[in-house]
Amino acid sequence: MLEQITILGGLDKHGHPEKIQRVEAAAGEVLAVAGPTGSGKTQLVSDIEQYAEYETLTGRRVLINNQLINKSKDKRHLRYLIAQVSQNMNFVIDMPIEEFLTMHARVRSIRDPGNTIMKVLEITNHLSGEPVAFATNLTQLSGGQSRALMVADVALISNAPVVLIDEIENAGIDRLQALEILTGQGKIVLVVY
Repeated sequence: MLEQITILGGLDKHGHPEKIQRVEAAAGEVLAVAGPTGSGKTQLVSDIEQYAEYETLTGRRVLINNQLINKSKDKRHLRYLIAQVSQNMNFVIDMPIEEFLTMHARVRSIRDPGNTIMKVLEITNHLSGEPVAFATNLTQLSGGQSRALMVADVALISNAPVVLIDEIENAGIDRLQALEILTGQGKIVLVVY
């Protein structure tokens, strides 16, 4: 079970030691990363996704429960810890929302998939402001609807305890509610602005 993620600083893009050398976030917390274009936010997200261990451009290390992932005794459970909700959520498969959610719930071995996908739809409609129905095809969703669906899906179906969200303020969804829903499920949320 993931209780904490720690990012140990490395080098900035000029090869100098980063000013912040240690950042920690525990289950149910939100960590916000803000900075101008070119400040290294994308590289930080990449380092976290890769569970960096000195081998990336920055030389950062990412610790899961205070240990490097390659030193973990049970790597299988640590490999799929991160879910990402990006700025551009474009679905490439064209199927109804209900079919997509049911398939994902089955893959994740959700005990009561019918009840869970009903809650996902409810949260989606609460976050987006533009209601969708189970029969709506994924490719018909607006940007805000897509992001709302993915936040709800990550909160209730995905078992990833860390969620990376890119520029939620431009998402067309209620961002504070989205963060409350995710942290309420015990997720560590990293928001990039």
